[in-house]
Amino acid sequence: MSASMADASERHARIFTDAHRAHLAREGWCVVPEVIDAARTEDALARLWSAADASEKRGVSTFMPVLDPNASNVRVFFLLELDEIFRELIRNSDALEMVEAVLGPDFMISNFTANIAQPGSKSMALHSDQSIVVPEPWVQPWSVNIIWCLTDVTPENGATLFIPGSHKWTSRKDVPPDADKMLQPFEAKAGSVVVMDGRLWHTSGANVTQDQDRALLFGYYSAPFLRPQVNWNACLSEKVQASLGPEMRNWLGLDITANTSLAADMRYLEDQFASGANEA
Repeated sequence: MSASMADASERHARIFTDAHRAHLAREGWCVVPEVIDAARTEDALARLWSAADASEKRGVSTFMPVLDPNASNVRVFFLLELDEIFRELIRNSDALEMVEAVLGPDFMISNFTANIAQPGSKSMALHSDQSIVVPEPWVQPWSVNIIWCLTDVTPENGATLFIPGSHKWTSRKDVPPDADKMLQPFEAKAGSVVVMDGRLWHTSGANVTQDQDRALLFGYYSAPFLRPQVNWNACLSEKVQASLGPEMRNWLGLDITANTSLAADMRYLEDQFASGANEA
């Protein structure tokens, strides 16, 4: 192994450890600190605010009444169109390692959005992301969120609220009537990533501070047989699409091939049923 490969291996082992993987499997989430440094985090935050302005100028509102009780939540959609930094973060190698830990090597980029909770913001509906895109029962993790923390995240400034272990709920009847009393906040430093199983039930937190923003990016990835939440061919300009490499085009479903799996047994019939070929 070369020195550079050894350094990369050590970095991955330090960032996304077996302990993180175990916590993610057991609790449905984990916090991975220091995925990007302070300078990179501050740059991403500044460019997020610029993206919010660009979104408004394009006629895409940053306030969604269907999601948020008031305009103190600033939501930015189509991040991959608005700035190169978001196209870099969505394919960050450490983040993709976390995605593959949940979904395996075959996945799609389903969405990439932001939510800036300003003072006065309140909670949206309790939900799991997988319940929005997949009918019950939810027995396997078919989606995952990689949440980039661009500011410190605290209970006071609107930390995402979640129910520990709720990724094991398989239908809506498993959601108890007092689920709102079971919520706990994620806490993380700027530059961290929160990995969240798509089945984990959660909501946005209320920002009760006077002067703190809480800025999060939500990279949402799904199993390759699920239709993405957005049509990337419709929301990405020709210029941006032309700049993407084959791997990104595949993850975004921009090319002709769709809904295939390497797990399928596509051997010729005579090979599939040759004597003893399909015996355990």
